[in-house]
Amino acid sequence: MDRIDQKILRLLQSDGRMGNADIAKRVNVSPATCHRRMQRLFEDGYITSIRAQIAPDKVDRGALVMVGVVLDRSTPDSFAAFETACGKLPFILDCHLVAGDFDYFLKIRVRDMADFNHLHGDQLIALPGVRQTRTFFVMKEVVDNAPLAF
Repeated sequence: MDRIDQKILRLLQSDGRMGNADIAKRVNVSPATCHRRMQRLFEDGYITSIRAQIAPDKVDRGALVMVGVVLDRSTPDSFAAFETACGKLPFILDCHLVAGDFDYFLKIRVRDMADFNHLHGDQLIALPGVRQTRTFFVMKEVVDNAPLAF
């Protein structure tokens, strides 16, 4: 990856809707060269996806909840079962294996506290191996999904 590739990545990260011709012009290469470089960036795994960022409150998912999860066992099988089950729940936006007091942190979007209470009682605590959860309702999103600095 050279400086032109880095510029392409930064431009796409700031505006995923930017077209090939605009990117080519801003990085000072031909549109065909820019297209080939972007294809290579996808193929090499530098770009994993391009998607719209939806305003959660506009689609009735204004409450952000972080959930710390402790599993009853720390085995590869219990981790795999938990991770597979999390991948099937559409309300879980992120699931991260972490070091420290918890095994996992989940990022969840819901309508409100009552909606979360329902999900928690019916689905979260029923996930494989869950021994304990600790819930954190986000009061204010200060920085969310900031661009990567490179």
